[in-house]
Amino acid sequence: MIKSVLFSLTLIVAGGAAVSSEAATKAEQAACRSDAMKYCSAHIGKPSEMNACLLANKSSLSEACRKVIEAHGG
Repeated sequence: MIKSVLFSLTLIVAGGAAVSSEAATKAEQAACRSDAMKYCSAHIGKPSEMNACLLANKSSLSEACRKVIEAHGG
């Protein structure tokens, strides 16, 4: 489930539209957008790498993004 959320975040950061039955809500996307850009911009367009990057940086993420990650099993 977390991969679907982070995949969606990856697409949002890259400017695309997420197409997933488990897509993050707009609020969840907004909560993680700046963190994804700040810590993981090198992984945009690479969902598995973005997922690993956000998880690796979990302790540095904003509280709001950390809650999103945790809510989806991370």
